[in-house]
Amino acid sequence: MDILGRYDRVDLPDLGLFDIHAKIDTGAYTSSLHCHHVHIVDGMLEFILLDEEHSEFTGTKLKFSEFALRDVKNSFGEIESRFVIVTTLKIFNQEITEEFSLCNRGSLKFPILIGRKILRDRFLIDVKKKNLSYRHKRSQRIQLRKKQS
Repeated sequence: MDILGRYDRVDLPDLGLFDIHAKIDTGAYTSSLHCHHVHIVDGMLEFILLDEEHSEFTGTKLKFSEFALRDVKNSFGEIESRFVIVTTLKIFNQEITEEFSLCNRGSLKFPILIGRKILRDRFLIDVKKKNLSYRHKRSQRIQLRKKQS
């Protein structure tokens, strides 16, 4: 079982996001993703990922035909309705297809929150550590470049 620290960098390849900062949160059940301008247009869920201050921001409007609206308890213990999508998370070379609730995390440091639903039975958490998956990924890239040279 791989070990994760309190935060890491992850990929969401279906959404075109790579090496995005994510907070590992064992207190949260579901995972969430920072976005804004969330609307339903002609039966499709439309939203824009991240915000202009983020280096990976493209302003591209994403559209999902499959989505849900669920009540989610926020970090203050209050129930709020959020749209939920299913997408793939890549961390430690594992591709995990899971639900992410969409919310505005603009005031928070990490645009992605990884909750227990993804972590359970896959990872151990060591809160003294950070970026373990990202370091592993970088070392694999370096080894590959050396082999190609």
